[in-house]
Amino acid sequence: MSAVNDTKLNSAVFLLTGIPGQEDAHLWISIPFCLMYLISIVGNSVILFIIKTDRSLHEPMYIFLSMLAIADLGILIATIPTILGIYLFNIREISLNACFTQLFFIPSLQCIESSVLLLMAFDRFIAIRDPLRYASILTPPRITKMGLVCVLRGVAVILPLPFLLKRFRYCRANVLSHSYCVHNEVMNMACSDITVNNIYGLFTKLLTMGLDLLLIFFSYLMILKIVLSIASHSECLKALNTCVSHLCAVLLFYTPAIGLSVLHRFGKGSSPILQIILGYISMLVPPLMNPIVYSVKSKHLCVRIIRVFMK
Repeated sequence: MSAVNDTKLNSAVFLLTGIPGQEDAHLWISIPFCLMYLISIVGNSVILFIIKTDRSLHEPMYIFLSMLAIADLGILIATIPTILGIYLFNIREISLNACFTQLFFIPSLQCIESSVLLLMAFDRFIAIRDPLRYASILTPPRITKMGLVCVLRGVAVILPLPFLLKRFRYCRANVLSHSYCVHNEVMNMACSDITVNNIYGLFTKLLTMGLDLLLIFFSYLMILKIVLSIASHSECLKALNTCVSHLCAVLLFYTPAIGLSVLHRFGKGSSPILQIILGYISMLVPPLMNPIVYSVKSKHLCVRIIRVFMK
């Protein structure tokens, strides 16, 4: 009898959730989601196409931007099946294996994006501190190695999470509060001791986003120190202006991600709607806004985008 129960538990499914109480309006709600996905995919794809085909954009800043666009596209692809599945086709069920797969790809890609934002902060620091040696320090081979380290770190740190969850038996309510699988929620549905998962989940957040954000903060402290030592006010503003796009990308990525992480761990009495909205913002807004922010702030990129669409 115990073996039968274990089989049922291990072959169970989770039920994803859209917006509670708005089930009748899911088809209408799907319209802005579809538009966001379409604009995000087209925007990031155009950025990648232009940087790849225009040799004048084969500079460190634009190479890092292409890495950011790839990570954003990965997050979009990882969330499309479940989010649009709920709102367009009312498909709420997700198997354990599919859930664990999503649990691996989404945090891994977020970790990679966090690492790329750190590299972009380092790029701005080098460009402002030592502009004459900028190209010789950030050479294409060195940038490639940095990108590879970002990918390896994301995979290595997140890979144990689905395996740690897979060893559990799940016997509690199987309704998730998001339209995609979140580690903390799945972990709390296990009928076993989750202490190791809890500690490791917190460890991954601190080791990736927490450490990256701290290093980005220190990078900007050093940038500010260098900029304030510049005698000319116009040169000071010009140097700071090159950082605006990156600062916007950092705020768009970290603000909802940190808020959602805090609510999952400490906001037991918080509004479920707030968690759902923050979840959508953290997944969909950075891929949507990053191409727009960088296109508006980079004249070279903006001109080439206009040329592509004019053709």
